[in-house]
Amino acid sequence: MTDLPAAAGPLYEKVKAYILGHIGGGAWPRDRRLPSENDLVAILGVSRMTVNRALRELTEAGILVRVQGVGTFVAAPKPQSALVEIRDIAEEIRGRGRTHRAAVLTLEALTTPPDLAAAFAFGRAERVFHSLVVHFEDETPVQLEERFVNPRLAPEYDLQDFTRRTTYEYLQAATPLTEVEHVISSIAVDAATAACLAVAAGAPCLHLYRRTWSGAVVATVNRFTYAAHVSLGSRYRPAGRS
Repeated sequence: MTDLPAAAGPLYEKVKAYILGHIGGGAWPRDRRLPSENDLVAILGVSRMTVNRALRELTEAGILVRVQGVGTFVAAPKPQSALVEIRDIAEEIRGRGRTHRAAVLTLEALTTPPDLAAAFAFGRAERVFHSLVVHFEDETPVQLEERFVNPRLAPEYDLQDFTRRTTYEYLQAATPLTEVEHVISSIAVDAATAACLAVAAGAPCLHLYRRTWSGAVVATVNRFTYAAHVSLGSRYRPAGRS
């Protein structure tokens, strides 16, 4: 029986993390047939209802395809328009004619807990770099940036001075970016995050979860929290338009 991530959370979310880890790590490529529900129940030691919910939600998200009487398969990636471009926040702020400043709260190496190891598609706990940076626009905090970085791709990350050079700038130079995953949500911030952004605890803020890949390897797992007055957007040309 395979151990699921030990972090707190519903079992079906842990099953989803197990499946996503196999897909993200390349063990289950697109069009690959997944083990049956009964096999996953035996492998993971959870109920069939739990496995069914995990498969259903991943299917609704377009990650899996379920064929009646045949099985469940890894879906081919669908083309999507970028809602949020990856840009250097310092350049964005300066482009508005404002002053940018960064305060580094944390820059360390740590061992991945189970949920983070799953996000990186590691088969076991491994060492990653961790940074926590507050970005200011004209001395007003606008973004709390938390990054977890694969040291195999950015081996000198923890030696950088990110008050002089942004994490974005360093990572762009250190490792090629080939794929990005974004999830945007609204959250009520905890007391620690609220203090960093100079807002009240429980205030609604915009949260951006991002994973990046370099080839088949997950390069970074990131969480960006924006003060409520900040908005995200992009301008692009639809495919096929000149």
